[in-house]
Amino acid sequence: MLLFLAISKLFAGIGFFMLGMNFVEDALRKLAGRSFKIFLRKQTNNKLKAIVGGAIVTGVLQSSSIVNLMVLAFVGAGVITMQNALAVILGANIGTTLDSWVVASVGFGFNIEVFSFPLVGIAGIAMALLSKNEKAYHWSKFLFGFGVLFIGLDFMKVSFAGMVQHFDFSTIQHYPAIVFVVVGFAITSIIQSSSAAVAITLSALHVNAITLYSATAIVLGSEVGTTIKLLLASIHGVPAKKRVALGNMIYNSLLIVAVLLALQPINYLLTEIIQFKDQLLALVFFQSFINILGVIIFFPFLNLFEKFLHNRFTEDQSGARYIKLVPAGEGDLALEALDKEAKRFIWYTLDFHLHAFDIKISHPNILAEKHFHEKPFSTKYDVLKLLHGEIHSYYITINKELLNVKELERAEQIISTVRNCMFSAKSVKDSLGDIDQLKNSSSTVKFEVYQNTQHEVEELNNMFVDCLVRTSHEALFEDIVKLYNRVQQGYNEGLNKLYLKKANHELTEVDISTLINFNRELFTSYKAMIWALKDFLLETDQAKYFEELPGFIR
Repeated sequence: MLLFLAISKLFAGIGFFMLGMNFVEDALRKLAGRSFKIFLRKQTNNKLKAIVGGAIVTGVLQSSSIVNLMVLAFVGAGVITMQNALAVILGANIGTTLDSWVVASVGFGFNIEVFSFPLVGIAGIAMALLSKNEKAYHWSKFLFGFGVLFIGLDFMKVSFAGMVQHFDFSTIQHYPAIVFVVVGFAITSIIQSSSAAVAITLSALHVNAITLYSATAIVLGSEVGTTIKLLLASIHGVPAKKRVALGNMIYNSLLIVAVLLALQPINYLLTEIIQFKDQLLALVFFQSFINILGVIIFFPFLNLFEKFLHNRFTEDQSGARYIKLVPAGEGDLALEALDKEAKRFIWYTLDFHLHAFDIKISHPNILAEKHFHEKPFSTKYDVLKLLHGEIHSYYITINKELLNVKELERAEQIISTVRNCMFSAKSVKDSLGDIDQLKNSSSTVKFEVYQNTQHEVEELNNMFVDCLVRTSHEALFEDIVKLYNRVQQGYNEGLNKLYLKKANHELTEVDISTLINFNRELFTSYKAMIWALKDFLLETDQAKYFEELPGFIR
């Protein structure tokens, strides 16, 4: 029973430690998140500055994961090069060891309860009384998280002390180092926090449950385990993101293999030459030492490493398909590629609309675009933005002198199609908060609005699809005009229904305001899709007719 309680306390300690880390990270992000991003971007002019910047930001934020995810976003947006991104990650590996130094120096030297309990109490009360929008709230959250972090550490320390009395750890201390490397990798992969893994190791080392040699092997494993989060975050990203994540894992794996081969000499260095009196400080020195050593050894090879990674994940399924195969200077061939890419963009947009409302997609043309259709909804808008930018860049570089007047008009219609599709998708994206609120509302009226809208979206998208796949363009102009009139009428009828429900006291003032804005945003999206279809499917003179039609606001 006592052993069970000790193990339970260990898990509770891990939970408190990770919760405290999350509170500290979140508070610092809110307090100076943009400042850190700007600083990091400015530090990526060259590799050396990138390493220093990565170390500083990670040292302050105390989360290599946050910094690495920032780097992935920068790479995906083309803000920094892959080589400099790898340099930032090298620096982040050094910066994350600062937390280990704090834990080893403060967490085991005196009674944690003396400062952590009052800190958690005062900061917790302040958080309950303050508004979440106030800076003081985030400072209180930071201090609360800092206190909880050390309470978790105390739990781990006490739990290992209890387990030592009921379990003979000497039986595992003779296992080969590779076993402890796997343990470190497994712990970090599961809890996704190298700081927590090191804290657990320090707690075990503090009560002599493991030797320093075993502890250094566990820390080695945690260095690789922390790369898993970055790999998972890059799975559905652009190839550049995948390359950076792969590079991070390869670097850490090579470092671990090299250090593992020299683990006994390094331990001899720590215990016999430097002669650390405190094993905890020896362990965190080891962690910092191997990361600094890794940077020194690896830095000269960053150029070669970038070239190696550049040949990985060469398929770019998230971007253009047709325009990347035809040079922009090919005149009419370039226009044909642009036309096909725009049609593909329309299918993507329709998929995005249906997915936003959890509508089952059955049309083969949408399902055929597997590389987009099977992506998580959270990444689809980013893909649309990427392709939108690529199409515009291609359009700008087309040699217009090789096109006749009619072809130039067609090129302008195509680019107008893409612009309106993107505007339509953005209107839906801006409505996602309202969509989620309506879908999960306990109010029957609001949930009915969601169901009716869902049905309307499905019907209208079926009409959009019918226009796109029609083999004959006969009566297409009249049908698109009817489609526009239906959308216009639907907007007005939607407003009248909302006014009636408010008059019958079925909606509050906040509800009516939210639903009016939602109604406008949604039907603005429909109008943009109709504008995209008329530019893509109709002749120039027919398409101009729609410019004279009224909008939705009255």
